Amino acid sequence: MLVLRDLTAGYGATTVLRKVNLIVPPGSVVALLGPNGAGKTTLLRAASGLLTPKSGSVLIDGHDVTGADPDRLMRRGVCHIPEGRGVFRSLTVRENLVTFSRPGEEEKAISSAVEAFPRLGERINQVAGTMSGGEQQMLALARAYVQKPRFVLLDEVSMGLAPKIVDEVFEFLALLANRGAALLLVEQYVARALDVADYVYLLNKGEVAFAGEPDELDADALAEQYVGSAAH
Repeated sequence: MLVLRDLTAGYGATTVLRKVNLIVPPGSVVALLGPNGAGKTTLLRAASGLLTPKSGSVLIDGHDVTGADPDRLMRRGVCHIPEGRGVFRSLTVRENLVTFSRPGEEEKAISSAVEAFPRLGERINQVAGTMSGGEQQMLALARAYVQKPRFVLLDEVSMGLAPKIVDEVFEFLALLANRGAALLLVEQYVARALDVADYVYLLNKGEVAFAGEPDELDADALAEQYVGSAAH
């Protein structure tokens, strides 16, 4: 179980999150929603070790890992897919997949990635930075398949993608969940996120405005939190 307890975090003198409590149970899909500037990306960065909290705790299976670096958290089963195509653009698809894989499991990792995204097999020797945005996102997401993490933190992985690619992304998220990974999902397509979520947290101005199951979330209240922005 991944737990954030009374988490306060930010950048320099600016506080973005204030005493946030959030739980990602094993094998669950947790949607993290909220308007721009609510603190969603900051929360994922703090949970994955990219940002040291100002106070509060990050716990994995009851063990305090607050302030641990990303490599240590990765070894504990945390995989963070950031917004904006988290790939090595100057490397080929194959080289990226080898980088993502565990030592000695490189070929198995490549086979697994191509199984999840057959298009990567067609681009296996292509430089990642020359692929389309959708193909780069497939490659970024393949890391979560190759590493077999317990917790996958996903930050707006459908942003800027064509509708057909968005469908493929959500099919992949379902595949990850079916393999037993727990997902913490920040997603612009709110309705789609709610369709796959077991639990929902709504952030507003750095604080939890709602925590519960999707069918407990009032649609009008959700629209109000987004201050008129499209909830897709």
